[in-house]
Amino acid sequence: MDHRLPQEYVELQKSVAAFAQDVIAPVIGELYESHAFPYDIVRQMGEMGLFGLPFPEEHGGMGGDYFALCLALEEIARIDSSVAITLEAAVSLGAMPIYRFGTEEQKKEWLPRLLSGQVLGAFGLTEPGGGTDAGAARTTARLDGDEWVINGTKAFITNSGTDITGFVAVLAVTGENDDGKKEMSTIIVPTGTPGLTVSKPYSKVGWNASDTHELGFVDCRVPATHLLGTRGKGYAQFLQTLDEGRIAIAALSVGLAQGCIDESVRYLHERHAFGRPLSAYQALDFMVADMELRAHTARLAYYDAGSRMLAGEPFKKQAAIAKLHASDAAVENARAATQIFGGYGFMNEYPVARFWRDAKVLEIGEGTNEVQRMLIARELGLS
Repeated sequence: MDHRLPQEYVELQKSVAAFAQDVIAPVIGELYESHAFPYDIVRQMGEMGLFGLPFPEEHGGMGGDYFALCLALEEIARIDSSVAITLEAAVSLGAMPIYRFGTEEQKKEWLPRLLSGQVLGAFGLTEPGGGTDAGAARTTARLDGDEWVINGTKAFITNSGTDITGFVAVLAVTGENDDGKKEMSTIIVPTGTPGLTVSKPYSKVGWNASDTHELGFVDCRVPATHLLGTRGKGYAQFLQTLDEGRIAIAALSVGLAQGCIDESVRYLHERHAFGRPLSAYQALDFMVADMELRAHTARLAYYDAGSRMLAGEPFKKQAAIAKLHASDAAVENARAATQIFGGYGFMNEYPVARFWRDAKVLEIGEGTNEVQRMLIARELGLS
């Protein structure tokens, strides 16, 4: 199997890499330390068409595919993960559910603005009392005439409180199935709807230039037509969304892992100790070699999962493997890069410090790595 990329993918990589170096790198340190959302960067990504990469042109997209998005995420995360997760969440969790499950009216209303980056969508899944156990959701939505009335709380919701956030798609309990289990549906709640409260931004360890909030719903009313997809299919929609999103998070993780290598190689050539460049010390060279090994194999894992997805083949196991391995690689590479930089690695002015702060959440978001191991075991026929 030839894993080398077609020319159109290579050109996309080059374009996004240049954008990341020229536009993101010079300003992201200040934005990160001031916990400021990168509005100007988002605007320019929209102008480049990055938010529309995996969508057809008829909806305002670029006519590409999901793998193209993953390649873009990798190149951006080599410089910064806050910007990368903003793009990933906006596409995978914001626009993609509208495209896959929305009515024609919902698509016409939201997709042109989502795919141009003018508006961001958010996905309200996680709750304070149950992160991994999404099936234990307590947020409810009941029909009252021709309106849904929503009550509950969502936690850790990306892109939910920016000035350009347009809506949050809320997973809520809408009844009970015949088997006694919860009926769960997804409902679109536009920003500014009475009863929707956006709490103050979280104080986070990392991803400090991205937007994350807790959301509260108190008798929040939206029209019945805001149901996304089929009633009772919300949980299935969320599972499909996360399967694809895990490949994207794997790509983002590979980008961070590769960024650690880029910075470490540069530092080893520039920094001297005991009269020699650090690159002359085999112990440090071997650390970087191991970093390259982790990034390379993680990249092949997400390439494999992405190719299976595009071919219409089952990819749940491969996506879990890619997310698990790539996030582990990101954490290990960030730790190693910080060690290579020594005291400077502990200073926020250096990118590796930002990488170290950003890496850990990759083992948690879009399904913890324990969940990935569970999914892999299940795919192997184990209980």
